[in-house]
Amino acid sequence: MLFNSFEFLYVFLPLALIGFFVLGRRDGRLAAGWLTVASLAFYGWAAPRFVPLLVGSICFNFVMGRSIIRKKGDPAARRILVFAVAANLLVLAVFKYAKFFLTSVSLASGAALPVPEIVLPLGISFFTFTQIAFLVDAHRGLAREYSPVHYALFVTYFPHLIAGPIIHHGQVMPQFDRPGTYRIDADNLARGLGIFACGLAKKVLLADSFAPFAEQVFHLASGGKALSFFAAWTGVLAYTLQLYFDFSGYCDMAIGISVLFNITLPVNFNSPYKAANIIDFWRRWHMSLSRFLLDYLYIPLGGNRRGRARRYVNLMLTMLIGGLWHGANWTFVIWGGLHGLYLVVNHGWRSLVGETRLGVFRRSSLYVLAMRMLTFVCVILAWVFFRADSFSAAFRVLHGCFGGDGAQLIFPDAQLPFLSVGSVPAIAAGLAIVWFAPNLQEIFAEGDGSSVSRWARVRSSAVAGFVFGCLLCACIATFHKVSPFLYYQF
Repeated sequence: MLFNSFEFLYVFLPLALIGFFVLGRRDGRLAAGWLTVASLAFYGWAAPRFVPLLVGSICFNFVMGRSIIRKKGDPAARRILVFAVAANLLVLAVFKYAKFFLTSVSLASGAALPVPEIVLPLGISFFTFTQIAFLVDAHRGLAREYSPVHYALFVTYFPHLIAGPIIHHGQVMPQFDRPGTYRIDADNLARGLGIFACGLAKKVLLADSFAPFAEQVFHLASGGKALSFFAAWTGVLAYTLQLYFDFSGYCDMAIGISVLFNITLPVNFNSPYKAANIIDFWRRWHMSLSRFLLDYLYIPLGGNRRGRARRYVNLMLTMLIGGLWHGANWTFVIWGGLHGLYLVVNHGWRSLVGETRLGVFRRSSLYVLAMRMLTFVCVILAWVFFRADSFSAAFRVLHGCFGGDGAQLIFPDAQLPFLSVGSVPAIAAGLAIVWFAPNLQEIFAEGDGSSVSRWARVRSSAVAGFVFGCLLCACIATFHKVSPFLYYQF
């Protein structure tokens, strides 16, 4: 079920809210059970055949988690953890990577290996990583969950189930123990609807507007067509904006929906295209994944504790695996490798220059602007591999970006006869939003007289309510088009 659909907005969400608060007045456990069932129905609407897989995964990991908690301090707890994590990764590997692995071996060896057609279960990467985090946290003594209903709700909670953010047990589940969670909060209803409206607008009014530009250009590249300078940059910039508004819009909607239930989900984006270096970019982009990779991969690999060379190796390994997590294609591995290389260069530059001198540089607005533009260009060139379906298509796009197939700048471009004129103001407006507009954390933050709170006061005004209402109506008018989210496929 899509957030941007009539059945979600007019049927599912009202029923979920009514059932949650009506049952919550009697017993919080009943309300949690209702929300669990509703979440399974939400998942089953789009992927009914994979509901047994999701339920089986929940049951397995709940039993493993309880076993780890009960044997805390016993060497057996670590053995259970290793077994459970390996089992989760094996299931993920079978569904997501078996076809990729067999195809790669077939191409490399020339052997005609049978390659099965395996359908990727919706959200498997997210609910698998969420449960791996729970198992590790249980072993570390950071998570305790003895209620199967609450654990099932932790995994299936529908706002984040399909495309994140990746949550930790300690971030969300203690909120369901508060009596106030099960009481209607008018301020949270208004705030949640406002956040939801803004996230929905990001998706259907912005991301979907950039999609045709990106689709046409990358389709030409996949078909073997050479791209002019203008066409290539149109596609790259359009996809850069489409991906951001699509995924951050989904996460904003997830946060807004949760606020309706008096639950706070972690923020997943913090104006990443304003980052002044690649380290800062990964502190702002897909923040829940960045934290997961840091806590459960980079640090266990040794982090920066074993010398500079090992640190760089760990960074590269972490980003290569992070790239492969996004999709079973070598283009994702290259994307992850590029970001690993960027991080190595960034950390190497910091070590070479030193924090004192960097502090002097950062006081220069010209230096900061130059670093932001350099970071942005590096990020968007890596997005080419993220979007392209093959190396050849990616290289055609990059070849065009560097003027290899002609630096055509006149309008309309022969390759984009219907889109080139409209793409320029649309992309300019999108860049203005991501570079200069306040993000939703700033708009909806609770303030105490600071600059951030000015946006909070705007949010609470009647004018803001009218604007958010009009925005929601404009979004609903687009619901006749089926528009899935990009991160559903990851």
